[in-house]
Amino acid sequence: MKKILVANRGEIAVRIIRAARELGLKTVQVYSPADRDMLAASLADEAICLGDASQGSSAAKTYLHIPHILAAAAQSGADAVHPGYGFLSENAAFSAQVAAAGLIFIGPDAATINLMGDKVAARQSARAAGLATVPGSAGRIDSVAQAQSLAAEFGYPILIKAAAGGGGRGIRLVATPEELPRQIQQASQEAQAAFGDGGLYIEKFIRQARHIEVQILGDGQRALHVFERECSLQRRRQKIWEEAPSARLSPLLRQKFYDAAVRLAESVRYKGAGTMEFLFDDESEQFYFIEMNTRIQVEHPVSEMISGIDLVRGMIRIAAGESLPQAQSDIKAQGHAIEIRLNAEDPCENFMPSPGTITQLRIPGGPGVRFDSFIYDQAVIPPFYDSLLGKLIVHDGDRPQCLARLRRALGELRIGGVATTQALHLTLLDDPDVQQNRVSTNWLETWLPHHQAQLSDQASALHAKLSPLAAKGNLP
Repeated sequence: MKKILVANRGEIAVRIIRAARELGLKTVQVYSPADRDMLAASLADEAICLGDASQGSSAAKTYLHIPHILAAAAQSGADAVHPGYGFLSENAAFSAQVAAAGLIFIGPDAATINLMGDKVAARQSARAAGLATVPGSAGRIDSVAQAQSLAAEFGYPILIKAAAGGGGRGIRLVATPEELPRQIQQASQEAQAAFGDGGLYIEKFIRQARHIEVQILGDGQRALHVFERECSLQRRRQKIWEEAPSARLSPLLRQKFYDAAVRLAESVRYKGAGTMEFLFDDESEQFYFIEMNTRIQVEHPVSEMISGIDLVRGMIRIAAGESLPQAQSDIKAQGHAIEIRLNAEDPCENFMPSPGTITQLRIPGGPGVRFDSFIYDQAVIPPFYDSLLGKLIVHDGDRPQCLARLRRALGELRIGGVATTQALHLTLLDDPDVQQNRVSTNWLETWLPHHQAQLSDQASALHAKLSPLAAKGNLP
């Protein structure tokens, strides 16, 4: 492997380019017309536009257009493709076509993506490996009538989920039978648009659940875990805040998660970086496998911070044919890490997207602080893609110290020109439930309507610091 084509954009593209450069590899960045000036395009050794301005910059015409990406690989002489997360990262057809073109796909092969990237097939594989799954349909639902029958059997509320999904897309919570037909139609349309596959399955909704996941690295023969992350703070099934390790688990429970995740990964001969996701019932302390993400995840930095393992470099090395260099006993967890997602959204206006131009930027630093992003002063944030601007990650000796470090780093951060979710995270840091980790996957949805005044005050305070004086460099 000598040259990697990065088939993605934004902060994960920057992350991949940096890892490749540290390994002595050349990089090729593809970009849409709207992303012509994005940071990754200037950091890569080469940059190639997907399509042209006349075709537009939609994901379907650019980052989801397989022929354009393969043509760019051929033009540049790349011998490997890294899909990042989202877009084509869990598309088995893309993995197969990359391989058919004589290129290395940095991730699992098409057969594994079909098996584990398809959420229904993954549940079946999990049950075969002895893992418990949330009560739900045995396979994809074929009709509204079948869904109605199963929902009546499990009892409402239920979740409709995209079979090929990830990132919280194609998911609908259904509370009554009357809602079901409409929600199935909407979920299928969203799944088709996001993943090119409108297939659905259904699950029983667990009311007091935590989202806990285990990071996996596999070389096709052996798998290792890189500890767990808790991702229970979510809005509309989209994670906004992630921690490693989970402060909720006892050592015995934690080991049960690890054993289950590694057993499943080895049973399917998993190759690359992946994540086993579980729902943890806070009351019964039972946990259920829900899906596997057959790619690197947005929240991977918290696992890197507590383990010292570079997961992106690891998956590149595995794709190049190397075996895992460590034994499980070699991987040690140190301290606590938290990641918050900073989106170009206005939390005071129902999280309305806020594309535009970054007019002011100050990035926090100091011990244990990392900022993974693609933004810079005067960077343009286009309206066509995910609103993620970057991720602020902090690491310290324990969770209370980590929360204090996060508060300090968030206080230093300045992003002007677009609305962001910075105010949301500062407000959450003041909440006793967050401080004591008394949260669940539906906690934030309940919390938000009662804290709009605090969010507004926090946003106003942040805006006041982005004054004309601040723009000249005299930041308070």
